[in-house]
Amino acid sequence: MKIKKLLFTSCLTVLLAFFFHACDEGDAIVDDVTANTERGAILRTVNLISNELPLGQEDANFSVEVEVQDVESGDLVNTIEVYLGFRDNTVEEGGTDLDKDEILITTLDVASFSIGEFGFPRTTYTITVPEMLAALGLDNDDIDGSDQFTIRFELVLDDGRRYSFANNSGTLTGSFFSSPFLYTPAVVCLSELAKEFTYVTSNMQGPFAAGESTTGEDAFVALTGTTYTTASGFFDFGYYCTVYNGGAASDCGDGAAGTLEIQDTCGTLSFLGADQFGDPWEIYDVSVSGDTLTFTWESAYGEIATVALTTKDGSDWELLGF
Repeated sequence: MKIKKLLFTSCLTVLLAFFFHACDEGDAIVDDVTANTERGAILRTVNLISNELPLGQEDANFSVEVEVQDVESGDLVNTIEVYLGFRDNTVEEGGTDLDKDEILITTLDVASFSIGEFGFPRTTYTITVPEMLAALGLDNDDIDGSDQFTIRFELVLDDGRRYSFANNSGTLTGSFFSSPFLYTPAVVCLSELAKEFTYVTSNMQGPFAAGESTTGEDAFVALTGTTYTTASGFFDFGYYCTVYNGGAASDCGDGAAGTLEIQDTCGTLSFLGADQFGDPWEIYDVSVSGDTLTFTWESAYGEIATVALTTKDGSDWELLGF
């Protein structure tokens, strides 16, 4: 017993020593990055103010607040070069690829930055869509939803060394430093589905359905600029209540929920997430006629229904492409 106890005590001592050594190593990461790598520098993201570019908005812009950090409180960095490029992600078959290699768009003088709360130089850089288009020789007709601009910052140190995206590591891009250097603001389409509506759900099909129909009312509620939930929290528009509970939608609250969301990507409707049973859904046969939006939804379980959503205030559905 004594031998076992002695062995246990010895092992515990070694383990504790290793643990405290590991902690000391972790605390040294910050010092290593800024001091032991040739006295380098980083550009930390303080606040990513705007990283989406809605089509048709003249004041749409990319904007970010950044902070220069080095072992000399930012004094090692002389200037920051800003590069701009474009990725054409919507090339039609037989069309022209409008990708643009990055160009130097401006140079920022670190001496003109303000000093932030931690004693490092900070600035906010903003560039509008018209400014980006003009610099790259593009116009509004050349961009579409899901296209991306690229904005890359490059630190130029007093001794001529440079730091940018190519120098990144997991440490620099993690939650502490948050220093990606490279940003890819995306072109997005405006979406206006947040409306109250009445619905007619018809031609219900599935393992337990054979053509039933129902009516009710609900509303789309915006989660982001392009994603929506419903006021009821359900996405079956009365199917579950009618098929599985044998009653009109107004008589019960059961429905398909889970993590489902509807996404409007430049006029293309789709489901995100899954229902409470883990099944994904899809939308097809979408059409718009003034104040009525019609589509068919189908779950992976084989439940299918066609819904016609009519706005309660009589306004038209604003869905691109229709």
